[in-house]
Amino acid sequence: MASERIFIQAIRRYCADHGIAVDVHASGWLVAMRRGKTRRFAFGYDIGLNSAIAHRLANDKSATAEALALEGVPCIPHHLFLNPKLGKNVVGPTWRGAMLELLHGHPQGVVVKPNEGTSGRSVFKVTTEAELDHAVGEVFSMSAGLVISPYVAIEDEVRVVLLDDVPLVVYGKQRGRDWRHNLDAGAKPVLLESGEVRTACVKLAIEAARAIGIAFASIDVVRVDADWCVLEINSGVMMESLAKLHPELVQATYDAALDRVFAGR
Repeated sequence: MASERIFIQAIRRYCADHGIAVDVHASGWLVAMRRGKTRRFAFGYDIGLNSAIAHRLANDKSATAEALALEGVPCIPHHLFLNPKLGKNVVGPTWRGAMLELLHGHPQGVVVKPNEGTSGRSVFKVTTEAELDHAVGEVFSMSAGLVISPYVAIEDEVRVVLLDDVPLVVYGKQRGRDWRHNLDAGAKPVLLESGEVRTACVKLAIEAARAIGIAFASIDVVRVDADWCVLEINSGVMMESLAKLHPELVQATYDAALDRVFAGR
């Protein structure tokens, strides 16, 4: 159906070509696929290739940053703060003071965003205490936790889609008027040709994927002060915007992942 997400359309095409029965439930967020006695599921944008722990690490920005730092993979720090509504025994009394310390330690500002989530929603650049309180209130109104990162001037952002350390898609995000590089915020995907930038980004993405043991993921790497580092890892591989420009590439990428899904584990 034309109104369905590209992700669902790609699964339907693959299943139709391979004799696999497919049922879509929960307004398109749960997909059941069956071939003979083999049943597989996709949920959200997760196609089912990653282990539970890799999936959870990738969906938690703070945990991702901690895991990458342990392996010496350069990344943007993400400091975790839990929602005080969880209770004093969980959160403790010093959370706002710690936030202010981060703010005052970065005169250029900080970025406040949900610890989990995608597409740049509820992401705030903050330079004052008033802005901090507003951003924290907004994020905590819909999230159990938030992360604070130092604001950095991102020169370039590149997304690498990996399957078992093989780069299937590599594209830059051409920023619009917004300070963010999110595709939902108006950035445009531009495929990267072979060259020094693509090679550096793929190498870093592979190191990041290996650090958390993830098989199929999209990894965002950014260039700050001429150096590349990891911004985040996404266990759910979303390519809705890219599919408008390169539908065959997107279909081929999901096909390769689904081949792995049905090849056995």
